[in-house]
Amino acid sequence: MINQVTLVGRLTRDPELRRTPDGLAVTTVTLAVSRQFRNQHGEIEADFVQCAIWKKYAENTARYCRKGSVVGVTGRLQTRHYDNKEGKRVYVTEVVAESIRFLSGKPNNYTPVEPPPAVVMKEELPFA
Repeated sequence: MINQVTLVGRLTRDPELRRTPDGLAVTTVTLAVSRQFRNQHGEIEADFVQCAIWKKYAENTARYCRKGSVVGVTGRLQTRHYDNKEGKRVYVTEVVAESIRFLSGKPNNYTPVEPPPAVVMKEELPFA
């Protein structure tokens, strides 16, 4: 079986670095990926794809990327579910990144930021 995804797109917001209770770095980003054709109105539409990035890739993404940065992600498609606070089952489909490439140049006057890590709740973990 083959489960491999390669995407190139722009980040829709600044990445936020978080840590699991075990200390693993993780960030989730949404990539806006343009479609290869125009719709009936002549506009190019985009798909918005959730991606989970782990460990050193997560730390580097949070440090060097911002909203609008162009990145290339290679990984696998994964579906998971959890029960929310209201007891409803929520399904999540996302790309779990195995590698990421930063394709944008550094902006002028760029200073990397070390965001404060947040704790990830168990239901947010892609392997739970």
